[in-house]
Amino acid sequence: MESATLDFKTIEQKTCGVVERKEPKKAEAKKEKAAYRFVKRIFDITVSVIGLAVLGVPMLLVALIIRLDSPGPALFKQERLGKDGVPFVIYKFRTMRLDAPDNVATNDLQDAFRYVTRLGNFLRRTSIDELPQMINVLRGEMSIVGFRPVCLSEKKLNDYRMERGVFSVRPGMTGLAQVSGRDGIGAEKKVDFDVEYVEKQSVRLDLWCIYKTIGTVVSQKGVK
Repeated sequence: MESATLDFKTIEQKTCGVVERKEPKKAEAKKEKAAYRFVKRIFDITVSVIGLAVLGVPMLLVALIIRLDSPGPALFKQERLGKDGVPFVIYKFRTMRLDAPDNVATNDLQDAFRYVTRLGNFLRRTSIDELPQMINVLRGEMSIVGFRPVCLSEKKLNDYRMERGVFSVRPGMTGLAQVSGRDGIGAEKKVDFDVEYVEKQSVRLDLWCIYKTIGTVVSQKGVK
């Protein structure tokens, strides 16, 4: 009986030791995540403010050229799913004619090219059409790096993301899926990259995505 009691005490001490070691690790991980989110938000605000200040005049010129190129507003606004699956209005430079079907992904349109304006093709290939999203970043609706938000009509992709917890982070102007294939990969593969980003997100990964984005934009790889 004495031996059994000693064994029980030994097991209890070892178990308590494991629990005690795990608790500080969990607390430390929470602190690291909180610190990362803080740094990421400061980075987003800084980049968007500087970006809008530096590119403000060129963006106004682009807006003017869009108005001259085709009838309609310079900005395109569309509702998309953001963090926690909450809809928000995204801003882009308009690249399509006003008679283009509303709330339909470009890839789902038949003969989509006929709806693209003369300037629109250039704006899409250079990703200049994405620049107004710095307003979304500044407002806290998006981040510089995250998952790319899509039309509400892309239900399959949005459902995959919801099921796998992708909406736990803010959508981004660029992301891991963007630098790993852009428009050239399917919905399931995109979500795989999105989940990988959510699980591994860090300052280092964000900077790597930004670096790779520059090369992707210059090469125009994966653009449709």
